[in-house]
Amino acid sequence: MQQLEEKIRTEGQVLGDDVLKVDNFLNHQIDPELMYAMGQEFYRLFQSKKITKILTVESSGIAPAVMAGLIFKVPVVFARKHKSLTLKDNLYTATVYSFTKKVSNEISISKKFLDADDHVLIIDDFLANGQAVQGLMEIIDAANATLEGVGIVIEKTFQKGRQLLDEKGVQVESLARIKAFENGQVVFVDDK
Repeated sequence: MQQLEEKIRTEGQVLGDDVLKVDNFLNHQIDPELMYAMGQEFYRLFQSKKITKILTVESSGIAPAVMAGLIFKVPVVFARKHKSLTLKDNLYTATVYSFTKKVSNEISISKKFLDADDHVLIIDDFLANGQAVQGLMEIIDAANATLEGVGIVIEKTFQKGRQLLDEKGVQVESLARIKAFENGQVVFVDDK
């Protein structure tokens, strides 16, 4: 997605060898027009699937997931990372490790929002090591729902997440695919 790649080039910040900071438009401040365009692109990529729910993990996956949900005309459910007084019983849970934050979180979704009749599209902000997506896949399996595909905003192809999903036969569509970070710059897979 050219618009996203340009935004990453101009506003993204490479930190070290494997972290991309995109808080100008995705992780802290959100660019609604870009999110809407992403929702349209996810719809184009998955419109042939029978999607009944979109799943993501709080918090950075919520904006692109909501825009996709708007266009698909289906509910969006986000896995919570923190327990609350209102979300404590009848939950599907999975443990997810964040390499960026160096912490494990138990994510959870209320059983009333996901069941065996659902056909699920996962949408997330990054695919690096694949932990968040795998956690959501565990929850989908526990609900006996059907995974229809995974939509990723930014994929770091030099990490193992895609390989893990490919090995499971999951359709993965990424809007921007990063090959490497070189000299503080992002190199996309399709760069010459």
